[in-house]
Amino acid sequence: MADIMPWIQSHLPTRRRLIQLYAALLYNAHLSGFATGTIYTGPVKSVCVPGLNCYSCPGAVGACPLGALQNALAASPARVPWYILGILMLFGLTLGRVVCGFLCPVGLLQELLHKVPTPKLKKSKVTRLLSWVKYAILAVFVVLLPLYHAVKRLPLPAFCKYICPAGTLEGAVGLLSNAANADKYSMLGGLFTGKFLILVAVAVSAVFIYRSFCRFLCPLGAIYGLFSRVALLGVTVEENRCTRCGACKACCPMDIRSVGDRECIQCGVCRSACPHQAIRWKKPHMPRLRPWMSALPAILVLAAALIVFNPPVEAQETPPVPAVDALPTGSEPGMLCPDFSADVYHGNPFRLSEQRGRVTVINFWATWCGPCIKELPYFQQLWENYGDQVSVIALHAPLVTEDWQAYVDSLPYTLPFALDEEDILTALGGSAMLPQTVLVDQNGMIVYNQAGSMTYEKLEALILPLLNAP
Repeated sequence: MADIMPWIQSHLPTRRRLIQLYAALLYNAHLSGFATGTIYTGPVKSVCVPGLNCYSCPGAVGACPLGALQNALAASPARVPWYILGILMLFGLTLGRVVCGFLCPVGLLQELLHKVPTPKLKKSKVTRLLSWVKYAILAVFVVLLPLYHAVKRLPLPAFCKYICPAGTLEGAVGLLSNAANADKYSMLGGLFTGKFLILVAVAVSAVFIYRSFCRFLCPLGAIYGLFSRVALLGVTVEENRCTRCGACKACCPMDIRSVGDRECIQCGVCRSACPHQAIRWKKPHMPRLRPWMSALPAILVLAAALIVFNPPVEAQETPPVPAVDALPTGSEPGMLCPDFSADVYHGNPFRLSEQRGRVTVINFWATWCGPCIKELPYFQQLWENYGDQVSVIALHAPLVTEDWQAYVDSLPYTLPFALDEEDILTALGGSAMLPQTVLVDQNGMIVYNQAGSMTYEKLEALILPLLNAP
């Protein structure tokens, strides 16, 4: 027993590791989403968390600041993205890269992978040079490409779409690993394959290179690095004690030139390595609390989040026996489409039950969805060519990250637009994988219900048999 206790004590998680695990769980408190294969779309989802955590993750309860920044830049011709700019400045000025060291699930995952016993690549002039790549990615994929496509009115969150391994792992893999989303596999193509290969490359490199993604690729870390010297929290050096011995720089696995610079993730490991105790935490003027007094509020917050975002499933009452001629209502083809109403922007209210006798095409889209914007002209063309026989409505997804009405005003389309306030998207089996198209026949029956991009030829091929039916 005496031999076991030292081993147990040496393998207990550090305080920083506990905070990392806590942050990852708090960001993804919607645990029921992993069981149902759906994402949380409540009001809190429009609030950004500090770290890199994909909003499409089944457990995510907040938005990713990088995704929000790209979506805001895509809307910049219509309005200035004050909200996300203010949030990033707030996080940067208060936390800086403390977010990277303590509050980022992607950083935690890389550190755990790095524990795999293999030879490790040490930092060098080459790795220090590669640390500038993330600033190039920030400039090109997070800022310039979204702005360029914003001018063309085609939102493109380029980093999320082409690179982000967190989005691939938490969003795509997190949703597709659930059997409820098995029908979405048909949407996968070359883009997903490329992103999955990036995810694998990042995961493998993290085994051999400490925090390879954070050091070389992460644009969020690049943003927070700009605030390192002025952030309220982090590590600092007492110059009167420092002898410039270099022990702190030698023990740090990141590509720092000095403690607290843009590459420092503020993990505090250097504090114990300094022989002169010259490195300390920046301490805001706060009362000193016992450990349990500071941990208790955090535990209560986490408990409250788990309760709020995972409400108990209420017992279902035995449904009454339907009449013989009653039709089942659901989301599958061959079932009666649930009735719903929507307040059309610049138009008369829409109610599905009032469309009987006409084919109804329901398009679920969002301003932050590039494929959705690309296919809107096809629904406009359908509206113009078959407006007397076909009802068309474009329902914006419940998750609103910008002024969608201002965006609609900038589009040259006349088809009815509305916000999906009743969340009919979820009722029809929808998820974060937009766009989604639902086709309802003249009797209100669903004949087509699938997520994925649409073409005008496919739309016409779906409705013509219904219009020509006897």
